[in-house]
Amino acid sequence: MLVVLGALVLLAAAAWPLTHSRFFSATVVRVSGNHHTSTAAILDASGLATHPPMIDVDAGSVARNIEVLPWVARARVELDWPDGVSVRVTERRVVAVVADGSNRWAELDPTGRVLAIVPTVAATFVHLISVGPPGRPGTTLRGAAPSLAVATALPVAFKAMVIAVAPSPGGGVDLALQGGIGVVFGTATQLSAKFEDVASLLAGAGLASGSVIDVSVPDSPVVSTQPAASPPPGS
Repeated sequence: MLVVLGALVLLAAAAWPLTHSRFFSATVVRVSGNHHTSTAAILDASGLATHPPMIDVDAGSVARNIEVLPWVARARVELDWPDGVSVRVTERRVVAVVADGSNRWAELDPTGRVLAIVPTVAATFVHLISVGPPGRPGTTLRGAAPSLAVATALPVAFKAMVIAVAPSPGGGVDLALQGGIGVVFGTATQLSAKFEDVASLLAGAGLASGSVIDVSVPDSPVVSTQPAASPPPGS
């Protein structure tokens, strides 16, 4: 028994330097799925840039460290002995933008996570107003959940008409459309029915600038016209 125990101790002692040698280190790291996040940033966040011993690489811990990066929604890490690690990331998508107060824009995903701060944005992105200001990339914009829910669910054919999305009292959402038309959307519920109501009214009612579509009760949509501003005294 003592001989066997001694042999095991000697074997373990001999194996430790071998498993921590360059022959069993994470020297071959493959990163895929990243489009907005650089491979260098992923390697740095994961700790794999220093080529640690394979035996010290915890796949779950590495994945969690990578998921802290602003654009990364999920990371999958697999070990390929004796020296390989595969990292597959799934990135988040931009659904809306909000001004950051310094002539720049914060790109947001459906959860309100700030993905990046950019100087310009594409016209196809939905603009959120009356929310913010946003924080640095990786933080979450608070108070924008209803607006983001509507922005995320906008049908493609309808999205091009939306100029801005804003919160309204009581947890509701208002939309500003091209042509000076407003939409009182109400809460971010029954979205499909409300989108259908708006589309039907836009297609058949010949609405003029200043018209307001109220679909807060989707079974009973209402169209009204905002009163014109009163002329100044003495005009």
